[in-house]
Amino acid sequence: MPQQLLPFLAVVMILTLTPGPDMALVLRNGVRGGVRMAWWTGLGCCAGISVYAAASAVGVAAVLAASATAFTIIKLAGAAYLIYLGILAVWHARKQPPVTASTETGTAAPDPATAFRQGLLSNLLNPKIALIFLTLIPQFVSPGEPALPTTATLAAVFLLVAVAWWRLFSLAVGVLGAVLSRPRVRVNIERVTGVVLIGLGLRVATSAH
Repeated sequence: MPQQLLPFLAVVMILTLTPGPDMALVLRNGVRGGVRMAWWTGLGCCAGISVYAAASAVGVAAVLAASATAFTIIKLAGAAYLIYLGILAVWHARKQPPVTASTETGTAAPDPATAFRQGLLSNLLNPKIALIFLTLIPQFVSPGEPALPTTATLAAVFLLVAVAWWRLFSLAVGVLGAVLSRPRVRVNIERVTGVVLIGLGLRVATSAH
């Protein structure tokens, strides 16, 4: 058991609960498809985290962090993907029929494979996740601890926290489903999350790190 597991867990929980592209994407798909689509999107996000966790263990992420060109390419690709999703969300909201008391249908929900893929790509195209594993985890490996097993354990904890969070978040979307499924609320959330995704994409594209 890593000696600094509890402090690491506290930091990971803060990072996980901080709103970002993942949360906007999961909320958007949850509003459109309920608990199931929110959960599949969250699982995709977790799959992206697991890829970087494995990559960091074998040193691939270190190469990515050391190469400014590789980092920039992935960063811009991720920014473009977020902006694309944001524009798509705003466009879907724009195409919604006029909101009336009798309106019962809205934008079709994504299928599980699409939701999973969106969550996966959202994280795979975010090189900052690789940097989290490279810069955060080593700080919680105490002197004398075996580096590889301790790093692997901390990465697994990171992933488990993410899985637990997205499960709770998807269930919360389900509890609020009656409210979120109202046409006016759904359209407004679609617009807001679309704008947020575009803003996050622009922020990623213009960030120095």
